[in-house]
Amino acid sequence: MVYRMNEKIIDGKKVSAEIREKIKKFGDILIKESNRTPGLAVVLVGENPASRVYVKNKIEKTKEVGFNSIEHRLDENVSEEELLSVVNKLNDDDEVQGILVQLPLPKHINADLVLDTIKPVKDVDGFHAENVGKLWSGLNSLVPCTPLGCSILLKKLNPDLSGKNAVIIGRSNIVGKPMAALLLGMNATVTIAHSRTKNIEELVKSADILVAAVGIPEMVKGNWVKKGAVVIDVGINRIDRDGKKILVGDVDYDECIENSSKITPVPGGVGPMTIACLLLNTLFTSYEQFGVAPIKLSDIFE
Repeated sequence: MVYRMNEKIIDGKKVSAEIREKIKKFGDILIKESNRTPGLAVVLVGENPASRVYVKNKIEKTKEVGFNSIEHRLDENVSEEELLSVVNKLNDDDEVQGILVQLPLPKHINADLVLDTIKPVKDVDGFHAENVGKLWSGLNSLVPCTPLGCSILLKKLNPDLSGKNAVIIGRSNIVGKPMAALLLGMNATVTIAHSRTKNIEELVKSADILVAAVGIPEMVKGNWVKKGAVVIDVGINRIDRDGKKILVGDVDYDECIENSSKITPVPGGVGPMTIACLLLNTLFTSYEQFGVAPIKLSDIFE
């Protein structure tokens, strides 16, 4: 894909690299002050190719910022009891500050049970019910990484979203719902659209900020987008085009860039931010677990 009108592109790779540099800086100070190194444990079940690539990238970036990386690879047929045992051992391990169980899990395993077994303070994915409740209550919590990354990109464009209409397409617990909570916290007026929403095209046309996280390739067309809107495309879809496998988002990039004021590309937009925010969550919770005075997101971006 050829990116046109480059001044409109939100460069997630660049922003994520800046975040990782800050994480390395603050992490080095934390390690020196506490004489302890943050540890991030990743649990991968099965041989899902996409999950394997994603986990590999997470491990590389974890080491890059100077944190310890702990990896547990389990067979596709592992029992739920065995997986829960691994999680509980990591819960009790003082060398582990963050635990991530890579999704999706095999169908015979209750993913909700596994995620809620992770100690909330080590839940760097932000999926535990306690962290979800704190997020919606406006309390300090670990926030799901992808919507956190989206919110950081939006804050860099405009720290004050008061009076802005934000439309989210998608109501998942991983992106749509926490994204709504974050946007409400940024004083935007938020609407969540989904597969059963009527007149979704007209609804999207009202959006000053559009977050597409529905999992349908190029669903959002150019004439859906309000002139001057900011478009955050969370979708990552692999499709066939002209005999080649390519990655596209949930918005038709070539069409939507015309009306948008800023837009994230796929790949290179939201994706890199997710891993950066995983490491950011690991840094934040390490301060708490090491008994060191915590830092805030604003400290990272001062």
